[in-house]
Amino acid sequence: MKNEHAHMTECAAEAARVARGVSARQLEATATPCADWDVRTLINHWVLYTSHGMEHRALRTELPEELIARDFTADADWAEQYAAQLDRAVAAWADPTVWEGTIGTGESASPAADTAAMLIEEIALHGWDVARATGQEFRLSDEAAAHVLGTVEKTAALYRQYEGFTDEVDAPGATGFTRALALSGRDPQWTAG
Repeated sequence: MKNEHAHMTECAAEAARVARGVSARQLEATATPCADWDVRTLINHWVLYTSHGMEHRALRTELPEELIARDFTADADWAEQYAAQLDRAVAAWADPTVWEGTIGTGESASPAADTAAMLIEEIALHGWDVARATGQEFRLSDEAAAHVLGTVEKTAALYRQYEGFTDEVDAPGATGFTRALALSGRDPQWTAG
């Protein structure tokens, strides 16, 4: 849990940095690595699931409908609100007991550590999507990148079944985070234009 929480903390800090680098004009852009989403839709998904969703998972509570329907980017200070919510979410996962047991009920229940790994993956992959769509880079340490890659390797086949990932992109010699991007169906060379 200790290393995983460190990776979560690092990815959240990088996500907050990228969010702060998004201009109001860029919120109107249509090109993102996620073909069906414009920048605003991508950011709203990212904010909802990687900050609010991450905290609610730790607390074992459902996301309220008002959050699911909310346009976070409508607030001028959305990036600062996102950073603060990321801090709360990371703090909720700081307790080692949160990493024990399962999250969810019935057939949707999964080990808490697996849920945390998926959340770290989501922060990093969608963080990269937002960064690339807005002319930025998403940077991770080798250790965090290896963790994200390990999670993508474990989840890629399942995510493809549910259209969360597309087919792997050919990226000869790619390692670390670049390999994770390609395996998840993202073109590591993608640019907004």
